[in-house]
Amino acid sequence: MSTNGVYIYDAARTPRGKGMPARDDKPGGSLSDVPAHQLVVGLIDAMQERTGFTGEQINSLMLGCVGQVNSQGGHIALVSRMASNLPDSVAAQSINNYCVSGLTAVGNAVASAHMHDRALYLAGGVESLSQVGFLADKASLYNDPKMIKSLRWAPPIMGAELVASLQGFTKPELDELTLSSHQRAAKAWDDGAYAKSVVPVSDASGQLVLERDELIRANMSLDALAAMQPAFKEMGASGFDAMMLSAYPSLKHIEHVHSVANCPGMADGAALVLLGGTRAGSNAGLKPLARVVAQSEAADDVVLQFGAGFKAMEHVLDESGLSIEDFDRIEFMEAFAAVPLKFLRDYKVDANKVNVNGGHLAMGHPMGATGAVLLAQLVHELERCDGRYGLVVASAGGGLGSAMIIERV
Repeated sequence: MSTNGVYIYDAARTPRGKGMPARDDKPGGSLSDVPAHQLVVGLIDAMQERTGFTGEQINSLMLGCVGQVNSQGGHIALVSRMASNLPDSVAAQSINNYCVSGLTAVGNAVASAHMHDRALYLAGGVESLSQVGFLADKASLYNDPKMIKSLRWAPPIMGAELVASLQGFTKPELDELTLSSHQRAAKAWDDGAYAKSVVPVSDASGQLVLERDELIRANMSLDALAAMQPAFKEMGASGFDAMMLSAYPSLKHIEHVHSVANCPGMADGAALVLLGGTRAGSNAGLKPLARVVAQSEAADDVVLQFGAGFKAMEHVLDESGLSIEDFDRIEFMEAFAAVPLKFLRDYKVDANKVNVNGGHLAMGHPMGATGAVLLAQLVHELERCDGRYGLVVASAGGGLGSAMIIERV
């Protein structure tokens, strides 16, 4: 979808907390007691203070969220709007498109803004994996053996192991990429690279809860990574390997090479983007940060799972007429180490332009927020590096993908 005339006026995210509830005498992540909707409210308040927009200027609040049950149930976007100072006139949409939900929400807002250029939109995502765990909705797709077999569903890590097997990746190669993610993230925080994109989280009394991503291991080493053994061979042997080999008969066996460290950690967090047409921004007295050049949603092989992000990326490259070499910065979702490694190898991309401030392997994966997290980082990084074009690519289990190109203005 070409999106001439739609601009991003602000973008922000929370720091990511460990997606871990408190157990017995073990404390949970720093955000584990903060309701998901309050993470969103904090971002709305901060962005309103930063830009001066009024609630009456907002058409819709669109939020991606995967685990829409329990504390994230009841229409999380509506709950967030009700808990904020936005007026009742602001429409709300809650979207579950798995781990690309946040970028899908932004894309939906872009499409709406393209049609209605007098209104502003807030779009992004949120996930508290401390409060609503992975697969917590207990869908039949995850638990019914007959449905699992007939629909060829597998946990997302199995798709990553399939990618690694098809590409011939080794664990040391995955470890090198993982180490780079942690080193870059630690350096980015020390250098102030997240000063504009991250809004610290405080509790209801104003007490600071978290101001920095807490999953980063600044002292990570290749020796430590090498000591962590591949963790998913037993899962594959339960039937998933056989299913993947049936779909890809050229493979003789699945190489299980991912350790837990080669997977993005479960995280709590949220991200929002303020966007709208030229007229909406002008009426609100806002200065645009970037123009949305192109956006695409894609779907692909449910067995391979992680091909759709590449497909969405190809769509936006075709629509924009740009090539990989034209981008000053790229945020490519680290959906397990094999997927970004495939991107770096297949596209011969300059690694010094990709995930320069670290990625999900270091900072964690707040599923429904992920796409918007990457976009928020990209918007501000283009300003930091005085770049022009940026690309964000997100992938999800089940063969889903989303991509967006922005141009700094």
